[in-house]
Amino acid sequence: MIAVGSESEVRRSLAAAARVASPTHVEELVLQSYLFCGFPRALNAAREWRRVSPTPAPTADEAEDLTRTEEWRERGERTCEEVYGRMYDKLRLNVRDLHPALDSWMVLEGYGKVLSRDGLDLPRRELCIVAACAAMDQDRQLHSHLHGALNVGVPAGHLAEAIEALVEVIGPERVRSARLLLARVLGK
Repeated sequence: MIAVGSESEVRRSLAAAARVASPTHVEELVLQSYLFCGFPRALNAAREWRRVSPTPAPTADEAEDLTRTEEWRERGERTCEEVYGRMYDKLRLNVRDLHPALDSWMVLEGYGKVLSRDGLDLPRRELCIVAACAAMDQDRQLHSHLHGALNVGVPAGHLAEAIEALVEVIGPERVRSARLLLARVLGK
C-alpha cells in the first residue's frame, strides 16, 4: 500500500499490520520503501507508522555510523549477489554503464545499508519488493526481483499469492500482467 495508496489507505494498512505483524518487520518494510517507492512515500508511511506502532522510534540507528561504509559495501555486495545469483556480474556492469554513481548507490545504500539490515529476512524483503514493483508498474525491476525472490528461497507459490493479494490495490489488469511475468520467470 505504501507504493500506491493514499495517506488514509496507508494509515489503515499500517494500523492493520500493527495488529498482526512484528513491529520490527513493519518498521523495516517502511524503511526499505524509500528505495522502491521514493523518499516522500517513505516519510509519509513512517509518519503513519509512528502513529500506530506499539513501539517508539529507536533513539539511534546503525545508518548514523558513517565509519561503517566499508562494512555496508561488503555486505551489500554479498546480498546483491545472493539476490541476483548468476546475473550479478552482468547487473553490476549494466548499472555501472548507466552511471557509476548508480552502481555504487545500489550496492552501498540499497543492498548494504538497507536490504542487509537486521530485523527482517531477505526473503520477506524480496516479497515486499515484488509487491512494490508490481504496484508501481515497474516490470523490469519486477522481473529482476521475481528472480531474486526465487534465488533467496521464496517459493513460487508465495510469489503468486503476493501478486494475487494486490488485486484490490492495483486492479485485475495490472495483476494479470504481473501474473504473466511470473509465469515467464517460472518458465511456464
